[in-house]
Amino acid sequence: MNLSEIHSASRRFDAGPSHFLRETPLWKLPGAALGVDCAEVWLKLEHLQVGGSFKARGMLNRLLANPIPASGVIVASGGNAGIATAAAARALGVPCEVFVPRVSSAAKQARLRALGANVVVGGDAYADALAACLTRQQQTGALLTHAYDQPEVVAGAGTLAREIEQQGGVPHSVLVSVGGGGLIAGVAAWFEGRARVVALEPERAPTLHAARAAGEPVDVAVGGIAADSLGARRIGAIAWDVTQRHVHDALLLSDDAILAAQRWLWREMKLAVEPAAALGLAALHTGAYRPRADETVCLIVCGANLDPASLTDA
Repeated sequence: MNLSEIHSASRRFDAGPSHFLRETPLWKLPGAALGVDCAEVWLKLEHLQVGGSFKARGMLNRLLANPIPASGVIVASGGNAGIATAAAARALGVPCEVFVPRVSSAAKQARLRALGANVVVGGDAYADALAACLTRQQQTGALLTHAYDQPEVVAGAGTLAREIEQQGGVPHSVLVSVGGGGLIAGVAAWFEGRARVVALEPERAPTLHAARAAGEPVDVAVGGIAADSLGARRIGAIAWDVTQRHVHDALLLSDDAILAAQRWLWREMKLAVEPAAALGLAALHTGAYRPRADETVCLIVCGANLDPASLTDA
């Protein structure tokens, strides 16, 4: 994964379906506005992207970069990658089939069906849905879109980092939620050491943390509040390679800290986001990541596919 692949993704977007992807806002705030002792906190509001998450970038790039057969496209997903694939498929006028695990939220499944996808629910975790998806793909010949571990998907995610730099320059640090690792791989590949990229994981879904402890990608048990979007059982091969070169910090956060940050974002900022999008603020509020007083920290608010009722007691 390198800069040329990310630039290629941007060129495909320019030539692709008009008005599909959005340039999402970069909200610059003094650190004190978020209760953080640093110069500035930038919120990259990628939850406002088409499909409600950053995944739209990678899924569209995958579809634009490959011929699509009559059987359409197929993907396994906890929800967000499926929603993004379904939205891109609808924009291109091709069929879409999405395999989701039972942990996938009802809100995400409803959104998939509203986008016209054929939804297949089964298995307890993302890995189970992926196994069923791969079997089905062999039968239909549909174009497989992987949720996080294909070059086009990672390059598409990297366009988010490119957009951050175009909007505000290079921050000192970027805090990135990690599941399978497609987002952090794209972000770290773009910044290439020019910004400190920090990996954030739930304690109950520590794919990168476990891989580093073992010296190679390994399967982990996954669960907890963010499992529907950060529920990959193993870090992706591309993310493993990129993070080994460009990401030094991999931090773990508790479900309680993630939930508190998610509710803070709603209560204080009126940002209705899913738990995976709150790990950056959780890292700052708990002190898991302590920025310098003069530091500019960028948080990627990565997704908003949640049931709004879950915020009513915030």
